[in-house]
Amino acid sequence: MARPGSISRRLTLLLTGGIVLLWLLGAAFSVLVMHEEIDEVFDSALEETAQWLLPLATGALVGKATPPGLLGEQDDDDEYLTFQLRGRDGAVLLRSHDAPAEPYTQALDLGFSETNYHRVYTIASGGYFLQVAEPLGHRQEALMESAGALLLPLAGLVPVSILIILWSVRQGLAPMRRLQGAIGARDGGNLNPIEDTGWPEEIGGTVQAVNRLLHRLRAALEAERVFAATSAHELRTPVATALAQTQRLLAELESGLTQEEAQARGGRIEATLHRLGALVEKLLHLSRAEAGIGLSETENDLLPVLRLVIEELAAQPGAARRLSLTITEGASLRARMDIDAFSIVVRNLVENALAYGDPDTPVEIAMPDDRTISVRNDCAAIPPEILSRLTQRFVRGSRAGKGPDGSGLGLAIADTILRQTGGRLELRSPVPGQDGGFEARIRLSA
Repeated sequence: MARPGSISRRLTLLLTGGIVLLWLLGAAFSVLVMHEEIDEVFDSALEETAQWLLPLATGALVGKATPPGLLGEQDDDDEYLTFQLRGRDGAVLLRSHDAPAEPYTQALDLGFSETNYHRVYTIASGGYFLQVAEPLGHRQEALMESAGALLLPLAGLVPVSILIILWSVRQGLAPMRRLQGAIGARDGGNLNPIEDTGWPEEIGGTVQAVNRLLHRLRAALEAERVFAATSAHELRTPVATALAQTQRLLAELESGLTQEEAQARGGRIEATLHRLGALVEKLLHLSRAEAGIGLSETENDLLPVLRLVIEELAAQPGAARRLSLTITEGASLRARMDIDAFSIVVRNLVENALAYGDPDTPVEIAMPDDRTISVRNDCAAIPPEILSRLTQRFVRGSRAGKGPDGSGLGLAIADTILRQTGGRLELRSPVPGQDGGFEARIRLSA
């Protein structure tokens, strides 16, 4: 398995390489500029030297006096500039001691010219031509020394840059290592949020995101523990009831139980098993809701789903005469919500209204405007302290004259799914304009 790369090492290499590259580009540009400047300076020196030497050389030739530096006088050091005084015919009449005996150039063209070995400047006066020459190697040597002076610091700059950049990068990444340690210290037993002050701006958002994740994880684990404990208790009661009823039925059958008594006992067992089945179904709905099935990638038309769910519920015994569906003309029910999740929400709200509403009054399902559904049932007004808790798991209202019943999960399931999609569930009791009643209003996200 390949070893993961180091951000510090990568940044150090990139920054050092960038500095070296920029230095080389700057040095190359400087060498080009110096090349032009050196040519200008040395050409000017050639021109000035020629203008200064011409009268001296011609005077020395006419007066038969050889000034210092002319033919016959030897210096120990080589001269950078040499000259030749030539006649109209091109013959060399006078030259410096380092100048070659042969003419620099065949032609006597005034101004600057170059040979394979020299840069030559030619000037004329009184029938004489003076040529001052400079070896080409002299200029190349000066250029190379200047370039070397620019590039030589790189030998010490590169290792120093690596050390400075490496130290700077490690200091800059120190908060990331501190954050890594803080995250590594969190586990199932420690989900406390990370202190969100004192972090650099670039890491502050990451700390906040990690804290939000820890909060959701802590809430999910707590909800899972509560759900496991409460659902186990809720399942235990109907299972124990059905088992006790079955055992009693078997015992009474052995003692000569009549057929009517046996049927009554069997009916109670059946009712208990129906309740157990309904509870298991609600638990499955809640599990799907918490898995995040609510949001859809595309916008769906949910109005046909609403009609279908109401038709299915109306087909149940005793529910047909109690359900009333009213849809405002032109109202739309389009939202980015999963069709199956929407059907679960509507089914749970309507079943809740059927279970806890007055059995002699209808359950009114209405769609007053776009993306809004209202489910109303008649009942005594619910106290505010209970109303505020009805979306919690296993919190039940009271059925008129019958005591607690139902699973206490329907409203919790609907609220969970709607929050996933950006919608909300509003509960009101009493219904506006009435002394009692209960209304669950769905508002889907646009």
